[in-house]
Amino acid sequence: MLASRGLRSVKHDWIEYTVLRSLMTDNASIIDRAAGAAARATPEPLAKSVRGMSDRAVAWLFIAPTILLLLAINIFPLIWAVRLSFTNYRANRPNAEVQWVGLQNYTRILTDSDIWIAMQTTAQFVFWTILLQTLIGFTLAWLIDRKFRGHAFWTTIILIPMMLSPAVVGNFWRFLYQPQIGLFNYIVSFFTGVPPSSFEMLGSVTLSPWAIVIVDTWMWTPYVMLICLAGLRSIPDYIYEAAEVDRASNWRQFWSITLPMALPFIMLAVLFRGIENFKMFDMVNLLTGGGPGSTTEVASITLKREAFEKWRTGFSSAFAIILFVAVFGLANIYVKALNRVKSR
Repeated sequence: MLASRGLRSVKHDWIEYTVLRSLMTDNASIIDRAAGAAARATPEPLAKSVRGMSDRAVAWLFIAPTILLLLAINIFPLIWAVRLSFTNYRANRPNAEVQWVGLQNYTRILTDSDIWIAMQTTAQFVFWTILLQTLIGFTLAWLIDRKFRGHAFWTTIILIPMMLSPAVVGNFWRFLYQPQIGLFNYIVSFFTGVPPSSFEMLGSVTLSPWAIVIVDTWMWTPYVMLICLAGLRSIPDYIYEAAEVDRASNWRQFWSITLPMALPFIMLAVLFRGIENFKMFDMVNLLTGGGPGSTTEVASITLKREAFEKWRTGFSSAFAIILFVAVFGLANIYVKALNRVKSR
């Protein structure tokens, strides 16, 4: 009886092996036929040239179109902007004589008080938006990492602002900031007792910068939260278990384990948001347009006005190069600091 069962088992295994082998053979034959068809469809001169190329040359053959596209989209405009920055070229006068002015555009920019005010305004926006986004984003990430009941649902809800278009967010908050019908004024009035129509967020010299900071924080805090959450999830559980064995308090665990190990991710989020906020344009343009007056005129708004309202293309090209060098230099310094933190 046992012998017959063993014989049946061996027979069953042999059948499975035979079926699998036939399937693998069929798949291999299909692949071979497809490869043969592709080889026959390849023109003979091209096939001969490819056969004589090394693996490195074939790799460059596939990468070359991407590199050429990158050069055409990114590198060439940058080089062209550098060239225009040394001239008095105006885009609205294409037939006018273009004169070489050397470093005159750069000198004017670096000695222009209005541009320095715009740069100072930009730095203030970058500082406050990054500070609020980092504090709120890390706090939300820490709470979600607790994996309470319904944390997946609330994570999705928190991520909604980041998924929206800046145009949608700008128009949405313009409506909320309306002093007569906007919900924001009524919420402030509910907590402070101030009449809703007694203040205007977008029309006030004092409040308009904070209006933009609030909107940018609302929209991009989820992005910082995601990066911080990835850092918190990367911390091994056994480190916390060892700390509990040593009777370390939750407060001690946070300052000795959680924050130091999540710090590289926090710094990475600050880097990304710093670069983006330094280029802040769409939200400011939609909410205030740089006003009232020039209260919220950041560097990108100044650049846009010089390039497309005053049509000083050479001057604006020099300004764009200065902004690029500033962002690139600060980012490199910050990345070196980030690498030191990661290597500790």
